[in-house]
Amino acid sequence: MAVMQIKFIDKIGEGTINKIESLGRIALFFAVGIIHIFIKPFQGKKILDQIVFIGSKSIFVIALTGFFTGMVLGLQGYYSLVRFGSEAALGSAVALTLIRELGPVLTAIMVAARAGSAMAAEIGVMRISEQIDALRTMHINPVRFLFTPRIVASIFSFPFLTALFNVVGIFGGYISGSVILGINQNVYMGTVIESVSIEDITGGFYKALAFSVVVTTICCYRGFYMHLKGEFGARGVSTATTNAVVQSCIFILIVDYAITFFLV
Repeated sequence: MAVMQIKFIDKIGEGTINKIESLGRIALFFAVGIIHIFIKPFQGKKILDQIVFIGSKSIFVIALTGFFTGMVLGLQGYYSLVRFGSEAALGSAVALTLIRELGPVLTAIMVAARAGSAMAAEIGVMRISEQIDALRTMHINPVRFLFTPRIVASIFSFPFLTALFNVVGIFGGYISGSVILGINQNVYMGTVIESVSIEDITGGFYKALAFSVVVTTICCYRGFYMHLKGEFGARGVSTATTNAVVQSCIFILIVDYAITFFLV
């Protein structure tokens, strides 16, 4: 019995130590990447390439998701508000829901699924093919080379993608509310303009910036340290990519709650 208790305590201690080591490792990974943003030579070409990959190539999926999210909000909001004779407030409901919450959150989740998974997989393949070790051999800091351009590009791209999601989503709500269900278009757009304040917009952008850091850090970290999980080859890359996307989505929601708690 005593032996079983000791083994149980050992497992708890080992798990705790591993978690603390992981937190320290990801903190150092993030700190090194951020510091190298300000160290010359600057990586302008790599940053632009990543802006194209993370930002420009995500425009279609963000616009499509935003449009149908807005249409669904328009339909659901109309049938909820009409019960209380408040269907004229549909524009306000759609706009505030998108700008405050759904825009930043769904944008981050979609980018994590599209670009974040690619980051984790690409860096994971570089790890198992020993390209990261080769960078160290050539005295090139792999965190600077692989992580820094991606986080800078994400910080630039996420707010613009969020703004696109919001605008297209509001238009989708207009299609549902005014074109399909017959709400006066001037009333719809008027309530949007009257209800949205600059604090709502800046709050959404704060979330977008926070999500950009969360998604890029987790996805690059999982690919960079995929070998520590004890799995190698294609299976290891697959596991790292899956963990990167799942953990990114979880932390997006956690950070969203934390920011909302302090902003409200």
